[in-house]
Amino acid sequence: MCCTGSLQGYQGLVDGGDNIKLANWHSVTNIIQLGGTVIGSARCKAFTTREGRVAAAFNLVKRGITNLCVCGGDGSLTGANIFRSEWSGLLAELVAKGRIKAETAQQYGHLNIVGLVGSIDNDFCGTDMTIGADSALHRIMEIVDAITTTAISHQRTFVLEVMGRHCGYLALVSALASGADWLFIPEAPPEEGWEELMCARLGESRSKGSRLNIIIIAEGAISKKGEPISSNYIKDLVVKRLGYDTRVTVLGHVQRGGTPSAFDRVLSSKLGMEAVVALMEAAPDTPACVIGLSGNQTVRLPLMEAVEMTKEVQKAMNEKRFEEAIQLRGRSFENNWNIYKLLAYQKPAQVKSNYSMAILNVGAPAAGMNSAVRSAVRMGLAAGHRVYTVNDGFEGLANGAINEVSWNSVAGWTGQGGSLLGTKRTLPSTCMEKLVENLNKYNIQSLLVVGGFEASRTSCSCLFAYEGILELFEARGHYDELCIPMCIIPATISNNVPGTDFSLGADTAVNAAMESCDKIKQSATGTKRRVFVVETMGGFCGYLATTTGIAVGADAAYIFEDPFDIHELKTNVEHLTEKMKKDIQRGLVLRNEKCHTHYTTDFIYNLYSAEGKGVFDCRVNVLGHLQQGGAPSPFDRNFGTKLGVRAVQWLTEKMTDTFRQGALKAVTFSRAGRVFANSPDTACVVGLNKKVLTFSPVTEVKAQTDFEHRMAKEQWWLSLRLLLKMLAKYQTSFDHYVTGEIEHVTRRSLSIDTGF
Repeated sequence: MCCTGSLQGYQGLVDGGDNIKLANWHSVTNIIQLGGTVIGSARCKAFTTREGRVAAAFNLVKRGITNLCVCGGDGSLTGANIFRSEWSGLLAELVAKGRIKAETAQQYGHLNIVGLVGSIDNDFCGTDMTIGADSALHRIMEIVDAITTTAISHQRTFVLEVMGRHCGYLALVSALASGADWLFIPEAPPEEGWEELMCARLGESRSKGSRLNIIIIAEGAISKKGEPISSNYIKDLVVKRLGYDTRVTVLGHVQRGGTPSAFDRVLSSKLGMEAVVALMEAAPDTPACVIGLSGNQTVRLPLMEAVEMTKEVQKAMNEKRFEEAIQLRGRSFENNWNIYKLLAYQKPAQVKSNYSMAILNVGAPAAGMNSAVRSAVRMGLAAGHRVYTVNDGFEGLANGAINEVSWNSVAGWTGQGGSLLGTKRTLPSTCMEKLVENLNKYNIQSLLVVGGFEASRTSCSCLFAYEGILELFEARGHYDELCIPMCIIPATISNNVPGTDFSLGADTAVNAAMESCDKIKQSATGTKRRVFVVETMGGFCGYLATTTGIAVGADAAYIFEDPFDIHELKTNVEHLTEKMKKDIQRGLVLRNEKCHTHYTTDFIYNLYSAEGKGVFDCRVNVLGHLQQGGAPSPFDRNFGTKLGVRAVQWLTEKMTDTFRQGALKAVTFSRAGRVFANSPDTACVVGLNKKVLTFSPVTEVKAQTDFEHRMAKEQWWLSLRLLLKMLAKYQTSFDHYVTGEIEHVTRRSLSIDTGF
């Protein structure tokens, strides 16, 4: 298939000439890290007219183009569908005017259309994420983090205005990820009298020791009457009523700029490949589709179904049916909104429960741990529980490093990396008696553990996978105090925990590795041809190397799960050498730290250095623990927040279900009764599988685990290897490629979506 690019969008199709260019491999080399669009984009009034579309059809037919991939918003996609529906009529008009022959019109008598949604607002129905939204969130959170430091220093209130004229997604997720004090979005105008309530809450926050207030407002925020609410109005209101030093920051087009996030790079690469496959499979009667994302899988959405449902949201807002508008945005949007309202402000618990819970971190630190702890603490308090945090993992639980916490104890935690509670790899078996003693002393009736493989166990004594919780589970027969609900939130940069597609910290680690590789590649600009061999973390799991490889356009990524030998290494070196002889200036080879016992990073470096001599030189870089540090990504903040809430809801359900009247003499949990949970389904791992949040008993997770190599036996992301190799210019077979399924976009499909 020959590929062409249209410069300046539809304007390029209308103008023709040099605006439609034949693309080759080199045309798109080394652009994955660039923001915006290298082929340009422009609003085109001419294309909205019949004459403009006739001109566009002529320019396409003249070049034999009958497949069109359109990346844009609902307006661009609607235009593409109109163009497709008129295609035969446009060609007939060209024949009648003598501009093309009848044979030509017959030869190119059908136009195939596939859409990709590029929108930072994430406002398109049917897809979980649109291209650009995650990058915009990165820009917002970078600014929020920077503003937070100065706001704390000077005890200021900041009003941050983000984009979102008709959609509050960016404002909502950034508020959730930053723990903002107040939020304005167009889908949910504030109730009458909101001015008094907002100022009262800001004042209460300050009275409890907070040194800052963050208010986030979408540019399209309105009142119940449909009147605009401006950032300056909010600023003046706070200054007048509270006297706080208040500043306004309008982020504007900063949100559209900058380098794409790792998520956006991988997402757009996946969607782009699926779009081309869809075009190759298309027949004359194939409906136009949009490629979207559902969980971690690409899907094909009927174009006009998705467009019409997207327009229904705006219609509902125009008619002031705001609750319906939130529902039409999808379950994920609705969940985000409900969780924000739950966690932003402490409301008196409706019922004071007799339950208590303890929260601790185990294993290596991972970004997002603190977000999970914050939301878990606040969810527990909102449910009326007594909530304890434990410093230094199981060792701290045994040593009595247990503190009862309040709502404000975890304020500002979402943006903090690492583990503020502290974490150690001590297992319960080394201090079981003291641990049980403190469970009884503090009347702890449920346990939430945030951590990775070190929080779990294998049957192999030299490993730690799931050992912590399984040791406690297996000791229930000896200690009644351990007959309590237990839950693990997976948190590890390796993304190697069975029972979940994603672990907290993995997205941040991929972004850290990607940013480092971008800088490493850039360091060779203007020098002679150079290849970099970069080692990533991950243990035996190749998720980091593979995902980072796609995000940075790597020429190869060696991982344990995709076995290789010296012959493949030789082929890779020769392949890269041929590319470097022509027009490629820089090469990048990634190696997972434990991909092979003998083919070490130094071995691969020496091999490439020797075989590439005279063509390129070679450098080696070990990224190390920089992948484990830094502020959490927006995804990890949001994901950790949601997991913390859902885990506490599950623990609450289990404590309620397993409560028994009449306490045992040996345990003084309560005069009226106690929690007694001893079944396997009361010790679980919470995980995200595609779009469904599941709670898997740790005893069952054993069957899914490769104990020797500390990872799941089946890993969904291995399907990305085909994409990685194809983008590295290897001949790839699509025989095993799984095409996206067709998913209809209706009110029912939006309502039954789990939305996680």
